[in-house]
Amino acid sequence: MGWMADETGLDKDPANYVPLTPLSHLNRAARVFGDRTALIYGDISFTYRHYHDRVTRLASALEKVGISPGDVVATVLPNIPAQSEAAFGVPACGAVLNTINTRLDVDTIAYIFDHGGAKLVLADSQFLPMVMQAIDLMEGPAPIVVEVPDMVAGVKGIGEQIDYEDFLATGDPGFKWIMPKDEWESLALNYTSGTTGRPKGVVYHHRGAYLMTMGTPISWRMTLHPVLLQIVPLFHCNGWNHTWMMPALGGTVVCCRDVTAKAIYDAIADQGVTHFGGAPIVLNLLVNAADKDRRAFDRTIEVFTAGAPPAAATLAAVGKLGFNVTQVYGLTETYGHVTECIWNADWDTLPEDEQAAIKARQGVAFPMMEDITVKDDQMAQVTMDAAHQGEIVMRGNSVMKGYYKNPKATAEAFKGGYFHSEDLALQHPDGYIQISDRAKDIIISGGENISSVEVEGALMHHPAVNLCAVVAKPDEKWGEVPCAFIELKDGQSADAADMIAFARTKLAGFKCPKAVVFQELPKTSTGKIQKFELRLQAKTL
Repeated sequence: MGWMADETGLDKDPANYVPLTPLSHLNRAARVFGDRTALIYGDISFTYRHYHDRVTRLASALEKVGISPGDVVATVLPNIPAQSEAAFGVPACGAVLNTINTRLDVDTIAYIFDHGGAKLVLADSQFLPMVMQAIDLMEGPAPIVVEVPDMVAGVKGIGEQIDYEDFLATGDPGFKWIMPKDEWESLALNYTSGTTGRPKGVVYHHRGAYLMTMGTPISWRMTLHPVLLQIVPLFHCNGWNHTWMMPALGGTVVCCRDVTAKAIYDAIADQGVTHFGGAPIVLNLLVNAADKDRRAFDRTIEVFTAGAPPAAATLAAVGKLGFNVTQVYGLTETYGHVTECIWNADWDTLPEDEQAAIKARQGVAFPMMEDITVKDDQMAQVTMDAAHQGEIVMRGNSVMKGYYKNPKATAEAFKGGYFHSEDLALQHPDGYIQISDRAKDIIISGGENISSVEVEGALMHHPAVNLCAVVAKPDEKWGEVPCAFIELKDGQSADAADMIAFARTKLAGFKCPKAVVFQELPKTSTGKIQKFELRLQAKTL
């Protein structure tokens, strides 16, 4: 198989074979782009040399407090410099990075600390009380806590834990990074949004992340020195791996703690932002921005949008403002985006609404992926006629190692040699994929996945509730929000405010229903609730 007749002496050698890792990008950038700006946050800015030094000190400090290769280090941070530093500093001491969604409830954070076995956590001062509550709920040993105040945003330190800057100061600037001996070594642990039951821990390897950082610049038409506004939370697929990619391009990351239209327009005008990613809600912010928040700019800004198909109307409106939007699609299990709607110049002559409809497709595979297509239940290719529905399946190097401590779910996800997305889609004659439905009725609100099953489970605890079904209701700001249809027990009464307040005691705020309708639920002859009927009703509310 592909070997020449005599391969004597043609073996792997340290000279010709190095395990692929995104860590290599920052090592190179410190040498090649040492004086260029790597990171900007408010009035803070770091050159690549300084950034590399801080990452080195972080890796050393972690080792000094007992973090060993393979240990998990968690973060509960917004998109501030410490989160970018952790992306490199945690693996540089051989540890595995676990970025935790700051919007989760205390109980879920406690579960993730326990399940992932975090030995240390970096926590923003705003989220520190929540982190400490989660630690109190843990069953296993508590992690060391390092507090990260945010002077730029005016989030002051509480001061009961070791301070991040003091922690870095304990690090040795001459620390030698621990590079992976095998590119299959684990780099990051990311928890899914938990469609049913507990979230699953998705494990990334160095190879997959490295290849993401090579495929993305091709798809995003990037040249040297882009300026990326870090809007995508780094707890979502490690910010789609963009933080690991930027040093390869000698680019500048502009950190963004609070995503507002003003913050985005200011960063474009003042920092020269060229690229950013975001959920469709971010596009809506730009379209609906107040005049006082808008700033003029004289170039096209490249935008990747994902998390839900953007409304064609939003795409058409945002295009007129100077943003070129490319729809991308992926999952936590695929390191972020792995399909893109590559634009075909033949479509330039189509009417605007048809162009916007095409732009809302999920498209075709990124270059680092092997095959992404739509197959039926028997794993046969669906007819590419934009009418036959199947499941999006994918194979390639930017697919997770598997689910942590869950071989059964991993085997299930990889049946037939493909990763199963559980997203239902159609395929056009040109091969472009278009999502038709989420297999498990996921509600995607502002880019966050909300499980209807989880919200229903919480509402069913209310003493007056007999049955309930939660579906997506279209929403101008968030794309969609949970809407609960509730059938009350005989002789019981309740109002919408009561139900929403009850949900808040059990769920993170963003998962709570934004609308509640009391009625008898439509059912099939076997008593199954007909959610498609409720979806139609929710659209007209």
